[in-house]
Amino acid sequence: MIAPLLMAAPDPVVPTGSDAQLILAALGGIALIVLLITYFKLHAFLSLMIGAIAVGIAAGMGTTEAVTAFAKGFGDTMGGVGILIGLGAMYGKLLADSGGADRIVDTLVNRASPRSLPWMMALVGALIGLPMFFEVGLVLLMPVIILVARRSGQSLMRIAIPTLAGLSAMHGLVPPHPGPLVAISALGANLGLTLALGVLVAIPTVIIAGPVFSTFAAKWAPVPVPDLFVTAEDEGQDVTRRPRPSFVAALISILIPVALMLASALWDVVAPGSDSVARSVVHFLGLPAMALLIAVIAGIFILGRGGQMNREAIASTLETSLPPIAGIIFIVGAGGGFKQVLISTGIGQVIADAVQGSGLSVLFLAWVVAVLIRVATGSATVATVTAAGILAPVAADLTSPHVALMVLAIGAGSLFLSHVNDAGFWLVKGYLGTSIGQTLKTWTVMECLISVCGLIGVLLLSLVV
Repeated sequence: MIAPLLMAAPDPVVPTGSDAQLILAALGGIALIVLLITYFKLHAFLSLMIGAIAVGIAAGMGTTEAVTAFAKGFGDTMGGVGILIGLGAMYGKLLADSGGADRIVDTLVNRASPRSLPWMMALVGALIGLPMFFEVGLVLLMPVIILVARRSGQSLMRIAIPTLAGLSAMHGLVPPHPGPLVAISALGANLGLTLALGVLVAIPTVIIAGPVFSTFAAKWAPVPVPDLFVTAEDEGQDVTRRPRPSFVAALISILIPVALMLASALWDVVAPGSDSVARSVVHFLGLPAMALLIAVIAGIFILGRGGQMNREAIASTLETSLPPIAGIIFIVGAGGGFKQVLISTGIGQVIADAVQGSGLSVLFLAWVVAVLIRVATGSATVATVTAAGILAPVAADLTSPHVALMVLAIGAGSLFLSHVNDAGFWLVKGYLGTSIGQTLKTWTVMECLISVCGLIGVLLLSLVV
């Protein structure tokens, strides 16, 4: 779920049952959801809702409390990710129908060999992901991912995994994303140093989890390219004479939300704590929902004019963009509801208390704490905030470089093992059209690789800084 750029650590949640009861309830709920979807073929939205309420009751919550927690998580997710998915779908359909996506895809495919195309997509994902929330980057790039895969004839996973790896690695390891910024604030790390070290760790991580792993992912999940963002060229029409936006115009329309969010983040870096009308305006325009809304409005003029679309054509494009992603929105929202039930039971706090007194290396401990809370709650933000709060006293005795590395260790741990309690899991699954098993073998493994490679990079850097 989209989080503010800076936030205070939440008050500790009082566990609703014993440690064993909470852990068994969480494991049982996850197993129930998988069973309902895979064996009984029940819709994922219903399965997640049933599983969430069952977990809450089994963990000691009252029936009303369990339903309320699910509804809160669903609403919070819809208020953040749901809005972004809707705006992203509108923008993506506009990009496709105007011919802008055709122009970008043709340029990428024509200028890159089949062997280098996954590497180019990893670079695109990393650059777009540097200033952007993962969800925003995903909805912006999904039309490009699908059209590049369809047009190049390569496996969907050879194109999607490198792009997603670039987005995800930047989200967890490099400020100004919410996770790293929260940890930087809680631990008192130097932002510039953390940014520099984060980029050093992210580069090899993206390479391994992206282009390299995509060769295996393509074999493990040979799924067809989904029938989304179908363009005139994909339908066999001759588009060589059809008006299309220029490559520069299409690229500018994609980069508008990137620039707005980057400006907002850089303002906090260059002038932290400043308070002015200009700062308020920049931060307002840099909000993810506002940045995407502006992208849609700008796209109507930039892409619509470039594709010579009239008012009726633009209205039809925007109207038909939402029905295909309605199911995705409800599934993602239900994933957020399930996550909130787990958080409300207090299982994250139980795990944090259990590892706080261990004798592990501080950097490895930071990663482990974040991993356990991430796996239990499905929230990278909760994992980051909780782990940073636990490790704050330890960070006071470390050197500045090692505090920065602790931030990165926590960020890497917060990405580990995305599964059925993570709204992002359902978002990726819905867009790519994969089964639960295929999503686990591709997206989930990719997230684990990013997390482990990030940890290894942190530990190696700790030997020389």
